[in-house]
Amino acid sequence: MAAPPDMEPSPALSLELLPTDPLLLILSFLDYRDLVSCCYLNRRLNQLSSHDPLWKRHCKKYWLISDEEKSRRNQGWRAIFISTYSDLGRYIHYYATLKKAWDDLEQYLGQWCPRMIGSLKESVREEDLDAVEAQIHCKLPDDYRCSFRIHNGQKLVVPGLMGSMALSNHYRSEDLLDIDTAAGGFQQRLGLKQCLPLTFCIHTGLSQYMALESVEGRNKYEIFYQCPDQMARNPSAIVMFITGTSYLEWFTSYVNKVVTGGYPIIRDQIFRYVHDKDCVATTEDITVSVSTSFLPELSSVHPPHYFFTYRIRIEMSKDALPENACQLESRYWRITNAKGDVEEVQGPGVVGEFPVISPGKVYEYTSCTTFSTTSGYMEGYYTFHCLYNKDRFFNVTIPRFHMVCPTFKVSTA
Repeated sequence: MAAPPDMEPSPALSLELLPTDPLLLILSFLDYRDLVSCCYLNRRLNQLSSHDPLWKRHCKKYWLISDEEKSRRNQGWRAIFISTYSDLGRYIHYYATLKKAWDDLEQYLGQWCPRMIGSLKESVREEDLDAVEAQIHCKLPDDYRCSFRIHNGQKLVVPGLMGSMALSNHYRSEDLLDIDTAAGGFQQRLGLKQCLPLTFCIHTGLSQYMALESVEGRNKYEIFYQCPDQMARNPSAIVMFITGTSYLEWFTSYVNKVVTGGYPIIRDQIFRYVHDKDCVATTEDITVSVSTSFLPELSSVHPPHYFFTYRIRIEMSKDALPENACQLESRYWRITNAKGDVEEVQGPGVVGEFPVISPGKVYEYTSCTTFSTTSGYMEGYYTFHCLYNKDRFFNVTIPRFHMVCPTFKVSTA
């Protein structure tokens, strides 16, 4: 349909005629890739896309660059983004998550485990990681590489960054290996073919490994503790206690557990006891809480032998009356495995001690148990007698606490 003769056609809308501020607002919603693409469309968009404040959001989102660091660098946001991308661009989907995890961990360690800070190593270069790949003839996952561009693991010292565990005759403390030590422990033998160690305990020889290829029944980049099959004729038969599906998930979930107080700090070390917040029982003025841990180095799937340790905290309220002070006399346990088999244990004291509990005082101890099934639970009570009334005895409930073996894969050998 033709336009009426008295109407002039409207001029074509030109990008050059649009005001700057609305265009900048629109560009502020674009991701960095789209912002770069705009630079190649025309001169006007090229000028607008170079507007420095547009790059502030991307610097903060992907590289965690603060205003203070920008001032320190004495560069614009766009220049900072470009220079950082030229160095770390392949890790752009991992860097912010891993950098935040490392920053949170360092801040937490500085407050609670300051001597561990000194064991952390500086970052490595891209060429160092490339050299390791050439040495082991395997590609390293980008999330692993990215973490080592921030920190190159730690020195082989005690305590280890990846947590400790201590019993009366057993001690474990896992270091996060630096890249060269990890490469030196790269495995090509049957049972651990193409597996790279991530951690190492100098006391037990225990390591967590990452599978760099999908071989021998493992998924690529799966992380696990090895467990030899003691009943197999083939010594290469290795069962896996799985601890992570990728390096990013494995490392960040561990750090989150640490910095949120999920693991207790004992003697300036991170102890990997897990506490269920519902696993608390109060009787009169005394509260009992329990945390547990699975020990893969003392466990096996074939034959079935699953080793757990538990840490018990007994505390009397600080508001209790002084005459309520009491002493632990004996313990009773009811232990049930996954098949419903029940074992009852009764005896004097705990770990050879008869602790006295008074208002505001805490007593903690560690013990252990084993199951022939992958899970089980314990519950029971302590019997106390009052110090100011020798004839009064009473029972304090120990809440039921469950112990569950982590997911594992049986060897295909």
